[in-house]
Amino acid sequence: MSLRETPAVARRTVRLAIRDARTARGFTQDQVAEAMEWSRSKVMRIESGEHVASRRDLVPLLAHLGIDDESRVEGLVRAAKAARRQGPQWWDEQRFGDLLTPAMKQWFTYEAEATSILAFNADHFPGFLQTAQTAGPVLDSFADDLPVEQRTARLEARSLRRQALVDRRAPLTMRVLLDESLLHRTLGRPGALQQQARAVLDAVLQGWATVRIAPFTQPSAGTGNFDIALLGGDGTGDDAAHAVLYRERGTTDEVVDDPATLDRYLTVWRRMWDHALDESRSTAMLSARAGQIAGSRAPTRKRTRGKNAP
Repeated sequence: MSLRETPAVARRTVRLAIRDARTARGFTQDQVAEAMEWSRSKVMRIESGEHVASRRDLVPLLAHLGIDDESRVEGLVRAAKAARRQGPQWWDEQRFGDLLTPAMKQWFTYEAEATSILAFNADHFPGFLQTAQTAGPVLDSFADDLPVEQRTARLEARSLRRQALVDRRAPLTMRVLLDESLLHRTLGRPGALQQQARAVLDAVLQGWATVRIAPFTQPSAGTGNFDIALLGGDGTGDDAAHAVLYRERGTTDEVVDDPATLDRYLTVWRRMWDHALDESRSTAMLSARAGQIAGSRAPTRKRTRGKNAP
C-alpha cells in the first residue's frame, strides 16, 4: 500500500471531497441529512472522518453533491475502502470510550501514518514525550473541568501514544520545538523536571526525535501548543498538500486542515525552527537539566584519613 493509500490519508481524501462539494453547492449539513434521510450526526461524522461511508451510502451522497464523474466517483469509493482496511487501534478500545475526544482519536490516526511530525510546545512538554511525573500535574491542573476518569484515560493514552511512535515500522521524522521556559517549570515536584529532561534527551539520543530550544531572546509565537502531521512529500515540512494541524486550548482540541491556516502555522513553525538554538546547544541544555538528577543521586564518597592526613 503506497503512502497516499494509507487509511488515514484515504479517509481524509473522502471526507474533504464530501465537505468541499457540500460547501461548493451551498448546502448545510442539515439539508444534506434531510435529502439523504440520515441524521445530522451521521453527516457530521462522515465529514469529520469519524465514520467512513459504505459504497451504498457514498455513491448517492456524491451524486447529490454534484460529483458524478465516473472515474472520480470510483476513486473515492476505492479511497473509502482503503480507509476501512485498518483494524481497531488502541484508541478504539472500549475502555477509552468517550474519555478521549474525537479530535484526539482522529489525530492519533494521522500521527500513526505521518512521514513527519512538527511540534511546538510553549506551555508544557509534548504529550508523547511526557513522563508520568510531568503528565500527572499537567492533567490535574484541569481537575475542575476533567473528571478523574478522563484524566486517568489521558494519562494512559500518553504512554501508549509514545510507545506506538517508538514502535512504528515506517520511518518518521519527528522535530520538536520547545520553548525555553519549559526547562524551568518544576511543576512543584522535586526532580520531575530533571526526569522529564532525561526522557526528552533519551528520545534524542535514540534517534527518533530532533529537538531544538526556542530561546527567551526570541519573541513568542503567540500560537500556543500545536502539532503538524505531514502525510506525504519528503518530510521536510515544505509540502503542505497533505498536512493536518492539531491544537489544544485548555480542555478543548481540534484537528484543522484548512489550507490558509496550515500555511500560516507552517510558516510560523519554520521561522521559529530556523531561529531556535541548534541541536547541539539544545542538547547541551537538556543534558544540563538531566544531569541535575544524576548529580542528586550520586553517592557521597567518604573521606578516609591516611596515616599522613592532617
